[in-house]
Amino acid sequence: MQDLISKAATLLEALPYIQKFSGATFVVKYGGSFMDSPEPAVRQGVARDVVFLEAVEINPVVVHGGGKAITRAMEAAGLKASFIQGQRVTDEAAVRVVDQVLSREINPEVVATINALGGAAQGFAGTEIFICRKLWLDDQARPGAKLDIGFVGEVVAVNTAPLLECIARGITPVISPTARGEDGKIYNCNADVAAAQVAIALKAQRLVFMSDVPGLMRDPKDPATLIAHLQTGEVPALKAAGIVDQGMIPKVDSAVAAIQAGVEKVSFVDGRKPHSVLLEIFTDAGVGTEVVL
Repeated sequence: MQDLISKAATLLEALPYIQKFSGATFVVKYGGSFMDSPEPAVRQGVARDVVFLEAVEINPVVVHGGGKAITRAMEAAGLKASFIQGQRVTDEAAVRVVDQVLSREINPEVVATINALGGAAQGFAGTEIFICRKLWLDDQARPGAKLDIGFVGEVVAVNTAPLLECIARGITPVISPTARGEDGKIYNCNADVAAAQVAIALKAQRLVFMSDVPGLMRDPKDPATLIAHLQTGEVPALKAAGIVDQGMIPKVDSAVAAIQAGVEKVSFVDGRKPHSVLLEIFTDAGVGTEVVL
């Protein structure tokens, strides 16, 4: 009986959030090593959360990553993965692998998982949704010079029409992080940046970044140092202190851009933790890092 009462208490705690967010659009960036887990329960956990959001009349939009799968596919094709300043160097051979893995393998798998659990999802190659500009990196060894890392782009525009059509029909769009450049070619893009641009373009109420860490931590090796609440004005000091660095930089910068553009709240949660999206959204305490203005 006590278990049943506890379950009822959980539902009652969630009720005001369900009421508040009914009809809202939430963008979920789906990434991290949990996507590669051999355990079906882990891989399906996020998809089940997406189905729950649909059921309570929230409109989820999913942008997924797939960096580890790309690296494996490149190795299988005899291509060596290399990175500069955290960005994958992507030549013509590599971008073909990127497009195949993200848009034709991972994307249909995510869609199929959501649909198999009773949801309704439709996949989109990022080239159908995103326009990008070529990304050049600052050459840290030569001030003022730029580094060419190939077909790597930065999303600058989002084709919202097919996404809005899906939302109107109660269907979850699932988007890969590739884009079409102004030259008409396919580019590999950072999925965090792409997700933030989707949230901004759709005027989403919430943006959730899922990865394989508990959130933003003052000490990356100590989960007890999790920063549960972060205001955008605190970010420069955290960067200067080296707390926000490497892979967290695009996440945090994207979060700040989304907040400044009107997204109410951005969350960083651990995709390995069961139902982390629901716990972050529908409970008073939350489970990750929330970023607000």
